[in-house]
Amino acid sequence: MTISSYVRDGLTFDVIDSGPADGDPVVLLHGFPERATCWREVSPILHEAGFRTLAPDQRGYSPGARPRTRLGYGAGTLVEDVVALIDEIGRPVHLAGHDWGSAVGWGVAAKRPDLVRSWTAMSVPHPVPFARSMKGPQRRRSAYMAFFNIPFVPELVAGRDGRMERMMRGSGWNDEDIERFRKEIVDYGALPGGLGWYRALFLAPRVGRVSVPTTMLWSDRDVAIGRTALEGNENSVTGPYEFIELPGVTHWIPTKAPRAAADAILSTIAKADRRE
Repeated sequence: MTISSYVRDGLTFDVIDSGPADGDPVVLLHGFPERATCWREVSPILHEAGFRTLAPDQRGYSPGARPRTRLGYGAGTLVEDVVALIDEIGRPVHLAGHDWGSAVGWGVAAKRPDLVRSWTAMSVPHPVPFARSMKGPQRRRSAYMAFFNIPFVPELVAGRDGRMERMMRGSGWNDEDIERFRKEIVDYGALPGGLGWYRALFLAPRVGRVSVPTTMLWSDRDVAIGRTALEGNENSVTGPYEFIELPGVTHWIPTKAPRAAADAILSTIAKADRRE
């Protein structure tokens, strides 16, 4: 049965469920400031390979799942949102995530390996090496997080040609990306909820090591995540692990390198199948 939405704790999450209905499920987690549509060019490739894809608009992005305070956006809660989707699917899934979706996916894969058959992370490494890297040059790359924590200001500048737009262009976005951001995030009312994830960072729980087959996909033109943030990432995985570097690609892997993203997911799935 197709899942267009699901409910957790009174909140309703929208889902794009597509591909072969009888295919093994692949759950795709978007990052900031994007929605499930960021996987629009990745999903068809997975469908051609026989997989069903389920991409949710996560907490803060779905209109029916927008808590008003930052306390509603703790990472542990975000993890449980994904677990609830997998429970709705009714079977273990292959999992992939980009940016904040990657941060959440690490938590899901570590906490519930019984529900995750394989894990493909894009751009953002495991929280332990990432936190360690904040003592070095990564701290400068992540300075935008402080800006996002200022009440109301990011929402205000996103409503016109301001700082956030320049920031996103500097990260690799073009006019089409900016237009989609304004339509799918700003006009849709999803920006405050998306920023809530940053504003609840103090609620982040400890994330353990991941035992399922894992691939870490990172691009060398990523202005937000430097190479030093990946140092020691393999130590956070006890299962099969592969690191893939994409040359000449910006932070936005699912939209700027969809074939590479899909290939990484399929390769990780193949490793899991051989292991099983």
